[in-house]
Amino acid sequence: MPMVEAAPPIRLVIFDFDGTLSDSGDWFLSVVDQLARRFRFRTVGPDEVEMLRHRSSREVIDFLGISRWKMPLIARHLRKLVGLNAHQIELFPGTPDLLERLAETGVKIALVTSNSEANARKILGEKHAARIDFYACGSSLFGKAPKFRRVLKKMAIPPIAALAIGDETRDIDAAREVGMRAGAVLWGYASEAVLTAHAPDTLFRGPQDIIDYVATHRC
Repeated sequence: MPMVEAAPPIRLVIFDFDGTLSDSGDWFLSVVDQLARRFRFRTVGPDEVEMLRHRSSREVIDFLGISRWKMPLIARHLRKLVGLNAHQIELFPGTPDLLERLAETGVKIALVTSNSEANARKILGEKHAARIDFYACGSSLFGKAPKFRRVLKKMAIPPIAALAIGDETRDIDAAREVGMRAGAVLWGYASEAVLTAHAPDTLFRGPQDIIDYVATHRC
């Protein structure tokens, strides 16, 4: 029987930001109708929010009727709105401790997000922002794979030694495209059912799960 080669230790954790480290869901829902009017896509009714949590990222975009060419424009406008309203967006309660304890393990931490670095730093705060070793921000809503590759190249870490963590199906898809391990948090946007259907390497029910998983796979 052939031996199965063990995966190398995790040397890098790449986080998504909105819905993973920052609790921006309610704020986003407060501006989605404004975005819909400006960019002429379908509005989201209160009774549709839960339904959309059970759809993949691409299915949500199709449901809203958003043309692909509009995605960068929407992302750019959304970054501006976040910049103006960053004081209304908080980190998830466990985020500060999560970043601190991961940094103590010696693992590198990167942030890949469609949000801007300035917005992420503002919401994180100076102390917590300093725990991020590399920022790759401003990606389009479906442009994470190139950003992942950029981070890996810059930090000289092979994909198999990196773990990408996000709250949407597109985060899993991008990690798979690059060859990284994929983890999904259950406190963000997408439902457990739709995330499970995309077969991430692991699901995280709380920040402590991330700390434990990385610790287990560091040696």
